[in-house]
Formats: sequence, C-alpha cells, structure tokens
Amino acid sequence: MQGIGHKEDIRRKVSDSEVLVTALISATSFYGNHVSAIGFMKQYGFIPKMLDTSRFNRRLHQLGHLLYAIFEQVSAYFKYVHCELRYIIDSFPVPVCHNIRIGSCKMISEKKWRGYTASMRNYFYGVKVQLVTTKDGLPIAFHFTPGKTADVKALNKIIAGLPAEASLYADSAYTDYDMEDKALKNNSVLIKAQRKTNSKRPDIYELEKEKLKMRKRVEVTISDIKKLFPRTIHAVTLDGFVIKLTLFIFGLQLKKIFKN
Repeated sequence: MQGIGHKEDIRRKVSDSEVLVTALISATSFYGNHVSAIGFMKQYGFIPKMLDTSRFNRRLHQLGHLLYAIFEQVSAYFKYVHCELRYIIDSFPVPVCHNIRIGSCKMISEKKWRGYTASMRNYFYGVKVQLVTTKDGLPIAFHFTPGKTADVKALNKIIAGLPAEASLYADSAYTDYDMEDKALKNNSVLIKAQRKTNSKRPDIYELEKEKLKMRKRVEVTISDIKKLFPRTIHAVTLDGFVIKLTLFIFGLQLKKIFKN
C-alpha cells in the first residue's frame, strides 16, 4: 500500500492495511465470516484494537477499490516482471440466492441477473465470475458480469489487460472469430478457444489436446476458490457481495504464491 502511494488519516487506531489483512483472513480461513476473523485477530493479539463488526464492514466497503488495485499490482508482477505469456480463462456462476427466493431478494431483481449453467442444466440468479489464471492456475485477473451475460462479451476487457504476445486459452463459449482476429491485430494476443465439431477453424489434434490440458488447470483453480465459499455468501448489498467474491479470489492468489 505504501508502494502505490496510499495515504490515510494517521489518527486512526486501526489502519487500512489491518482491515484488509483481517478481511483476507476471513476469506481464506473463516469462509468469509468477518465476525470470526475479527475475534481471531483480537484474541491472539495480532490486532488488539480491531474495530467492531459494524465499523469494520463500513471501512471495508470504503476500501473495495483499493483491494482490487492491490490485486492488480500483484498480478502485474507475473504479467510484466515474471513475463508470463500463457493464460487460461473460464467462468463460473455465483448465485446470490436460490431461484425460489428471488421474489424476496433485495439485492438483485432484473432479468439480466438470471443466468443458465449448461453443465449443471439449471438457472441461477447472481453473477458470473470471468476468471483468468496463469498456466499454473494462479488467479491473475477477474471480471464480474450479470448472470445472463454471454461469456464472449467479457473478452474485450480481459484482452486489454494481457501483455503483448500472450496466448489466452478458452472453451468454446468464448468463440468469436472477429474478436480473435482483432485481438491478434490490435493487442498481439492469440485467443486459443476450443473448437466445436462444426467449427470453421478446426484444430489439429495436438492443439486440441493442449487446449484440453490447459482447461483442466483453470477448473482446478475454480474448484479451489469454491472451497473457500460458505454454504451461502451473506451480504446485504451487491457491492458487499462483490467485495466478498474479490476477497476469495485474492485470498487464493496469495495462498498459492506463498505456498510456492
């Protein structure tokens, strides 16, 4: 935070960094339960003056943009210093509530939030997480879209954040020949989407096998993120819901980095 020039009121007894660390611990060790994380930090003397739950949540909402900025700084190391050039993209749904309760849901109600999961053959109300990982499965970028949004529509923002000469592996849901051509011409990014049997640009056997292998790695990462989820992600507002999702993804990124 010092490195990106973050400044705050020096009169505060609990710094912004302490709030974010506690929030990340809640995501990685307590299934997103802020009360448990706050109690843990107080009980073991890590942050004895930690805020009460209400003030903690208010501070965390104010720091939502900063949380994403720090994630981007960590990701930039792998993109431009480590010179990672192979990435994988996939999406997964995160329901805000069950279909039967959507009538009483106060966070979302518009039809754009109602999506369909083909692999599970069911509908959901919530967001889609467009997740990008390195070839080793490390989360490097993400983007949230309403549940109804087609995966391919998120590609523009994802491509803009990749370094030149990068390859982006994807499943067939991200197939768009025009976008593939533009990404290669304008951004020097090669999109390697899986091809259907009737594709106009079929793959040779070796490339098809390579794409399947890369896809399995991002699926493992998505599974690891979901393991951090509680049975139901509790949030009062959509912003709060998105912040918790960000914490789960960022938390897994840090766990994988320190593990390696």
